[in-house]
Formats: sequence, structure tokens, C-alpha cells
Amino acid sequence: MRMQIQKKKIPILMYHSISRSSNPKFKQFTVTPELFAEQMAYLHQHDYTPITVTQLINARSENKFILPEQPVVITFDDGFADFFTDALPILKQHNFTATLYISTAFINGTSRWMRHIEEGERLMLTWEQVNEINASGIECGAHTHTHPQLDTLPFAAAQDEIVRSKKLLEGRLGKAVFSFAYPYGYYTAQVRGVIQEAGYTSACAVRHAMSSATDDPFALARLMVRADTTIKELAALLTDRSLSPVMAMHTMYTRARTPIWQLVRRSIASVTHLQERELA
Repeated sequence: MRMQIQKKKIPILMYHSISRSSNPKFKQFTVTPELFAEQMAYLHQHDYTPITVTQLINARSENKFILPEQPVVITFDDGFADFFTDALPILKQHNFTATLYISTAFINGTSRWMRHIEEGERLMLTWEQVNEINASGIECGAHTHTHPQLDTLPFAAAQDEIVRSKKLLEGRLGKAVFSFAYPYGYYTAQVRGVIQEAGYTSACAVRHAMSSATDDPFALARLMVRADTTIKELAALLTDRSLSPVMAMHTMYTRARTPIWQLVRRSIASVTHLQERELA
């Protein structure tokens, strides 16, 4: 039966690393393979059908895609190697698709952008793995080239980050890349305009809310799945029953996007970029 998307709220889940290993500063962004397997089993048992971000956008545009009865979008940010080793086998087990957002500068390397929190040695995907992931039916989207806070960059630098990652992925995959995710969830109207001009049809933010047909396609709402998200809490997120814990996070995210906090982050980012160039 065809879903009326105009009346439907759709959960877009956001994961980062599927791993047992992390230091305290990164722990909230890791979900163990065992818990991830439980969460995917829950989706399967309750008849959720994962779709990609671009399929969701196509369903909103000229009826190019018909939504399943209970759609869910599963997204992963950054491009950690553990997506290939730990998440993909579980997704394949249930015949699930997903959208993976990749920061292209770190392919074949490590998570150097996280050295300031002592997570700079986390393995990233290789190009060979990216191609295999793409061939398995997972949508590969762009997550900039070097994972900066886009709203702290000069226009030309932000444009390069957005366009370069798209071109690199398209060149390697041999297909168009339509979806983008903002690192840290930060963006401005100018950044959003660059995304559109580059040829993307969607961009994921954070926002800690269900997605709907009224969402700006270049600021799609997502729900972060944390290290301590239980099955009961996941069920609440999926049905919009209780978003109070994540709304606290949304308040923090909103504050971080105010002009004063943007200036603070810009200053911190400048120092971090300088340190990274010295270490490179």
C-alpha cells in the first residue's frame, strides 16, 4: 500500500562508529556490534524497511519512489573502517540498505581530524572497501573532504570541501553522489546554497527530531543513536513517543549555532587547523 509521505514522520537514525573501542571523549559516538545487531534485529522484527536518504527525497519529489509501510533511514557519518567490518555484515543479514557519509581525505588512512581528543588512529575505510560497500547497495554520500566545521570556514574553503568530496567519490564510484551530511551538524544559509549549487539533492543535519515532508531537504532532521541507547529508547525514537533526552541535546546544538558560539568555535577551529598543519 502506498504511503502518504505528507502525513508521515520518518526516523532518520544517525550512527558513527560500530565498535567496542573508544576513549571517554568519543564513547558516546560508538555503538558496540552486539548492541547494533540487537537494534537491527528490532527493526526487522517490527517490520521496518530501511531506505536511503536519496530514496526518501525521491519519494517527496514527483513520486519517483514509493515509500514502504514502515520506512526508516539508517545513516552513518565519517567513514570508519568498522562500518565495513562490523556494521555491513549485520545490515546484509537483514537485507537492509543505509546511507554512509564519507570524509574523503581520510580514506586509506586514520581519523586524523580527531587527534585533539586522542582518537586520531581510528582506522578509516579504504577505497577498495568503499567500492565494495557501494556495490552492496549502500548509498555513499559526501561528508566534506577534511571534516571541518563548515560554518567557521571562508566561503572558498567551504566550497572546496563540499565540491571536492563529491568529485572524488563520483570519480571512484563511477556514479553521481546526491546526498551530503554536515560535519558536526553545523551549516549556514551560504553553505546550504553551495550544497545545492554543487548538485546535491539533500543534506543531513542533526536537529534531534523526526523527519517529515516539511523538512528542508538541505537540513534533514536526524536522531542520534548513542552508545547507551537501549532497545526501549530506540523504540521510543522510532515512534516519536519520547524525545525528551535528545531535545536536551538539540538545545545544546542550537546554542552552538548562535553567532557568539560560532565565533568561539571559529577561533578554536583556527588553532586546531594550525596544530594539524604542524603535525602533518
